[in-house]
Amino acid sequence: MAEAARRRGGNRSDDRRSGERRSADQLFDRELDHLPAEARWREWMHRVEATIFAASEPVGRELLARIVGKNCSIDLLIDDIREELRGRPYDLVAVAGGFRHLTRPAYADAIRAAVGRNERTGDLTQSEVLVLMCVAYFQPITRAELSSFFGKEISRDLIGHLRGAGLIASGPRSPTPGAPYTYVTTKEFLLEFGLDTLRDLPDFEALEDAGLLSKEKLLAGDIPAGIVNGEEGAEDADVENQLF
Repeated sequence: MAEAARRRGGNRSDDRRSGERRSADQLFDRELDHLPAEARWREWMHRVEATIFAASEPVGRELLARIVGKNCSIDLLIDDIREELRGRPYDLVAVAGGFRHLTRPAYADAIRAAVGRNERTGDLTQSEVLVLMCVAYFQPITRAELSSFFGKEISRDLIGHLRGAGLIASGPRSPTPGAPYTYVTTKEFLLEFGLDTLRDLPDFEALEDAGLLSKEKLLAGDIPAGIVNGEEGAEDADVENQLF
C-alpha cells in the first residue's frame, strides 16, 4: 500500500509539473502580433539563435517551432541568421538532424593550439579510420564482411574501440548463417564529422570517378591526408570540408 501511495503521489507530482508547463506554454507569446512585421521577424531570429547557442546538442526544427509563430518558416529564419554571421569565425550549420553553432574550418589550428586536439577522433589509428569509413559507406555491415573487404580479420578489439568512442553501434542482425550483428554509424558519428545525415557523405562513386578514392586505395591504406592526421580541429570546428 505504501508503494501504491508513493506511485499515486508521484503521478500527482508529474501531473502538477505537466500542468505548470502547459500554463507557462499558454503564457508564452509565439505570434508577437503586437509587433511590426520586421521587429517580429527579428525577435524570432533572436529566439532561434539564442536557443541553439544555449543547447548542448543540435536543436531540431520541431523544438524551434515552439518559440516562433505557427506560420513562421524555420528555414528562412536560419538563412537570415546565417547571412548575418557571414564574416564571423563561426556559423550555424545543419548537423545530426538539427542546428548547431560551429566554428569555421579556417580557425581549427587556432582552436587546437588553445584547447588541444579532439580526443575521440585524434586517438583513432589508420586501421580504425579505414574500418569506420567502410562502415559509414556500406552499413549495415558485419565484422566478417569487413574482414572479407580488407582481406584480413578485423579484430573485436578494433570494433570495440570504435563502439567505445560512440562512433558505431550494433545494427540489425544479418540474414546470413548465425545471424551475426551488423554495425552502423551513430548520431555521434554525424556530430563528430559535421554531417546532417548520411546523405551528406561524399558520393563514393564520384570520388572514384575523380580518382580521389577507390577500393584498391582503401585496401592499400592510401587515404587522403586529414582523416588519419586529425585535421578536424577542436570540439566545435566544422570539419565537413576536411574529411574524405
